[in-house]
Amino acid sequence: MQFTPSNFIANLGYMGLGLLGIFVVIGIIILVTIALGKVTNRKSGKEA
Repeated sequence: MQFTPSNFIANLGYMGLGLLGIFVVIGIIILVTIALGKVTNRKSGKEA
C-alpha cells in the first residue's frame, strides 16, 4: 500500500462532508431531545 499525498488532499472534502453529516445528526438528536423534554415536562409537585 502506498501513501500518495495528492489522493489524501483530494479526499479531504469527502471527510469534511462526513464530519458535517455527523454533527448535523447529533444536532438534530439534541434538538429532538430538548423538544420532547419541553413537551412532556411534568410539574414535580405532590404526586401520589
